[in-house]
Amino acid sequence: MADRVNAGGLQVAAELHTFVESELLPGTGLESGAFWDGLADLLADLAPRQRALLERREELQSQLDDWHRAHPGRPDPDAYRAFLREIGYLLDEPELVSVTTEGVDDEVARIAGPQLVVPLLNARFATNAVNARWGSLYDALYGSDVVPHDGDLAPGEGYNKVRGDEVIRRGRELLDTHFPLDGASHADAELYAVDDDGLAVTVGGGVRRLADAAQYVGHRGDRDRPEAVVLRHHDLHVELQVDADDAIGKTDRAGVKDLLLESAVSTIMDLEDSVAAVDAEDKVLGYRNWLQLMDGTLAEEVTKGGETFTRAMNPDRTVTGPDGAEVTLRGRSLLFIRQVGHLMTTDAVLDADGHEVPEGILDAVMTALGSLRDVRGDTRRENSLTGSMYVVKPKMHGPDEVALAVELFARVEQLVGMDPLTIKVGIMDEERRTSLNLKACIEQARDRVVFINTGFLDRTGDEIHTSMQAGPVVRKAAMKGETWIAAYEDLNVDIGLECGLLGRAQIGKGMWAAPDSLAAMYDAKVGHPEAGASCAWVPSPTAATVHALHYHQVDVHARQEELAKAGRRRDRDDLLAIPLGDPGDWSEEERQEEIDNNLQSLLGYVVRWVDSGVGCSKVPDITGEALMEDRATCRISAQHVANWLHHGVVTADQVEETLRRMAKVVDEQNAGADGYEPMAPAYDGQAFRAAHDLVLEGLAQPSGYTEPILHSRRALKKQEL
Repeated sequence: MADRVNAGGLQVAAELHTFVESELLPGTGLESGAFWDGLADLLADLAPRQRALLERREELQSQLDDWHRAHPGRPDPDAYRAFLREIGYLLDEPELVSVTTEGVDDEVARIAGPQLVVPLLNARFATNAVNARWGSLYDALYGSDVVPHDGDLAPGEGYNKVRGDEVIRRGRELLDTHFPLDGASHADAELYAVDDDGLAVTVGGGVRRLADAAQYVGHRGDRDRPEAVVLRHHDLHVELQVDADDAIGKTDRAGVKDLLLESAVSTIMDLEDSVAAVDAEDKVLGYRNWLQLMDGTLAEEVTKGGETFTRAMNPDRTVTGPDGAEVTLRGRSLLFIRQVGHLMTTDAVLDADGHEVPEGILDAVMTALGSLRDVRGDTRRENSLTGSMYVVKPKMHGPDEVALAVELFARVEQLVGMDPLTIKVGIMDEERRTSLNLKACIEQARDRVVFINTGFLDRTGDEIHTSMQAGPVVRKAAMKGETWIAAYEDLNVDIGLECGLLGRAQIGKGMWAAPDSLAAMYDAKVGHPEAGASCAWVPSPTAATVHALHYHQVDVHARQEELAKAGRRRDRDDLLAIPLGDPGDWSEEERQEEIDNNLQSLLGYVVRWVDSGVGCSKVPDITGEALMEDRATCRISAQHVANWLHHGVVTADQVEETLRRMAKVVDEQNAGADGYEPMAPAYDGQAFRAAHDLVLEGLAQPSGYTEPILHSRRALKKQEL
């Protein structure tokens, strides 16, 4: 057992205790003994209630399983609805819920834009993400497939001027569309300057003005030849960077070298699905990175092109406004912290009886301590200008679990000395019982809620597990065409607007999972702001800049007002349409293809998680395309195969053979990786065993979650290293 320190009757891992005493507590005004005593009291009060809620989950699942065994197949809607009400799974909606959250930063309440989700244990990723508030449009277009890679536009080894000219053309098209000049095109601009009447653009020897003069925010440098001009549209800024001596600027008639887009307006620093944190060592790494983000001191040494430099958090940007006064523009993405849900416990702290404590409670306390500097304004790079802390709380099942989270945050505020209601709550709508009772969930957090989000991936995993005994589910690719998913996406927005989130909170949509396919993202993801989402998740800073274009194309505020007036588009009953398929429609080849795809992606993800501690990464699929995989995608793959195996669509021998065959495929895909340990031919390593258990023991996993198996296997692997 790791070295431990007795603190407040708790047995605290020495590494965590040292971190708290030497880094977290100093400067907070909190006395060490009082803090540990307070944490022990909080755990004694809330941990039993959390366990009771988890037992309630299992009780409901057992009742659902029994009912579906007695009523196999697609249920009669009236009988099914009555049963769900009888057991307390489906609740009556409150008539009127009005969100009253105050002290919310504009990035959350008012500004619509892309949102990054980043594993907090990786300091380089975290630094890149916090700095992704501004991104180069030219780099994003030139370096991605948004501009086609074929023919004369192929990137090549050096700079391709044809490709570069196409990038510049698209940049000017953006300006003409969203910042039009009166009677002229930005493509013909010869000089950008500023005079007493605002922005003056020389075109054909004459001066042209913005059609909407209010779009001009300010400039940097000399008025006659500014080095930058900042414009605003839909509350998002665009900076024209001018340098006639730059390699790109010298090819441009007006000397424009780049367009910087305000991109990742907010970022979720993740301690949950995208990290592999299984012990005190891992938890301290995450907590320390959060502390340094809140201090404004996070930095990482980066080696690029043979040179090593330090990448730190960007300062704010300043320009001179039309009236000559300095205008400050936020230089960094506003940060949320996603803590873990209610399920898992951690041995980083043991209670007085030697039991592991709830990991989510520990996250809440430690990250709040880390946020104190920012909340109090004692930081080099402020996060919240309103003195708020933003927490995303995932994997909550229904309003009682939301209520526990709200009470937890109130108790944490008391413990660390924050004002009441400092901690704002983001509710992940990713479990079926939460979707069905979303309005009641929002009611429980009505004075704290700042975020609701549709998490399609985890929501699909829960959909499969909840109705596991009803019958075999449709093929995975067909899931997005099912009735429940359309109802889920629409109702999340409609109920959020109905509860008054417009102008107070974010309504979000899920991740684009193919980070190298940004052309497809550009074509598809405009659907998120069109659906009324004020933010949507992207996998990289480059993707954030591309997705930012969509928030110029769509006026999200106006779209939300339109949807709010129209009312609900779906009925809650649509959420109860179980996605069952007909095995008779699937050939043997299709069945094998389905489990090949599921098990290859499962193994590709799990081997990195267990053997290397990588919680989220680009994992090649069975065709070789790199896709973002995390615990949510892992949950779907495992539960889908478990469902088909349980209902005889595929056999146990077939699954065993496929696991071994796909392990060889994954081994080949990772053959060039340093330190990679092949799963074949022994098939007895912790990673292969984890993937095997996730499928073969899938029915027994709580809510179908992957965490218990992944954590135990990773912990065993760390002991072997």
